[in-house]
Amino acid sequence: MVPAEHRRALITGVTGQDGSYLCELLLAKGYEVWGVVRRSSSFNTARIDHVYQDPHHPEVRLKLAYGDLNDASSLNTILRTVQPHEIYNLGAQSHVRVSFDIPEYTAEVDALGTVRLLEAIRESGLGPRFYQAGSSEMFGRAAPPQRETTPFYPRSPYACAKVYAHHVTCNYREAYQLFACNGILFNHEGPRRGETFVTRKITRAATRIKLGLQDKLFLGNLDAKRDWGFAGDYVEAMWRMLQKDEPDDYVVATGEMHSVREFLDEVFARLSLDWRRHVEIDPRYFRPTEVDELCGDAEKARRALDWAPTVGFCELVAMMVDSDLKLAENEAKLAR
Repeated sequence: MVPAEHRRALITGVTGQDGSYLCELLLAKGYEVWGVVRRSSSFNTARIDHVYQDPHHPEVRLKLAYGDLNDASSLNTILRTVQPHEIYNLGAQSHVRVSFDIPEYTAEVDALGTVRLLEAIRESGLGPRFYQAGSSEMFGRAAPPQRETTPFYPRSPYACAKVYAHHVTCNYREAYQLFACNGILFNHEGPRRGETFVTRKITRAATRIKLGLQDKLFLGNLDAKRDWGFAGDYVEAMWRMLQKDEPDDYVVATGEMHSVREFLDEVFARLSLDWRRHVEIDPRYFRPTEVDELCGDAEKARRALDWAPTVGFCELVAMMVDSDLKLAENEAKLAR
């Protein structure tokens, strides 16, 4: 393998939560990192601004290229230009509830977008190592704990698209001998999580309630149980998958399950608040088909990748609350 300090990595979804943590990790290892960004009239690079350098800098190691998983020609052009040693496909329409509202777009990006990228790899003949971002949502209604051998039972357009992407990655690995891995990551959160995802929605609202900036938080199913870890830990597992001698698929999880209700308990207790005085249920946030319990068995990743989570549930909650409290305090200052 090429030494890390001479490697180039390409990340789709570089401006997302996982993309930003992975970008930091690879830069720290000496990589040259290229991120694929969609053209927009507004900037969406806040999560990577702290590691971004002026492209005119002679030693710049983070570079951005315009492209889209819906546009095969842009992906082919980027691959020919960058000639990456590793590709991490993190780009997706990743909101499960929203996928019920825009199922066709979700399938285009999450399912067919993966095919476009795999085809670009195959046609290029460059032989990069490929990581596909799977999801615990693919297991859906399967009984926990879920592991690599657990049959998929998707319960949303998002999960269905991710199942397709998983299987087509396996197919390209077997048909064309690509070094392609699937990471089946259970819920992973952090201060950079999007504010429409339930964990960040809770910590953002709770800290604003603490400072009198809002009074109510509207949620859906409080009984859903998830295996929540820290995104910064999980990108380390992604990288380790592509350092193995042979490609394979891995579940990445903490092995602990907590309900949304428990998450509320932990967040509001940290702020000395009673969430029952502020939380209301809005039926609009219920999914047409719910996923009740997701809890991963990451024994294979622990054994083969020597990977284990370093941040526990309570530590994760504290990290997110403390970060959002600072945001709320700044917001309160501006309001005054």
